Amino acid sequence: MSSSLKVRLAERQDLEDLTELEQRTFDYSRISRRNFLRLIQSPSVHFWVVTESTKVIAYAIALTRKNSRYWRIYSIAVDAQHRGRGIARALLEHIITEAKKGHLSGLTLEVKSDNITAIKLYQLYHFETIDVLPNYYDDGTDGFKMRLTFYQGSH
Repeated sequence: MSSSLKVRLAERQDLEDLTELEQRTFDYSRISRRNFLRLIQSPSVHFWVVTESTKVIAYAIALTRKNSRYWRIYSIAVDAQHRGRGIARALLEHIITEAKKGHLSGLTLEVKSDNITAIKLYQLYHFETIDVLPNYYDDGTDGFKMRLTFYQGSH
């Protein structure tokens, strides 16, 4: 990721950029402006944006659950114009680093079974497919539930 890009926590003023990015990036299961606001304000959500100049060009959201040792990666999005620059990889590494700082056991996520680029990225970081989720997405596509475990045994 180039030095002109910054990773920071999402803020209310990012709502317009986030909503536009979501509309350009996904044609299924989109996050609404209202839900983005709820996610930004929630204490159980870790929500980062990547900016270039002042424009949001990517985001990552991880959810926590009480009494869970795993964070769930809820969504990672990179604007199409900025793909191929290592931004998704940098965001994934950021989530992994932050989760490890919290002494968590690992991460889980769901991914569309036809999103080969994302699946390959997750596999590069040793995520394993642990379940198939039939008709999981709004468009009827199956999902894969994937998990990355940091620590074996009791830590």
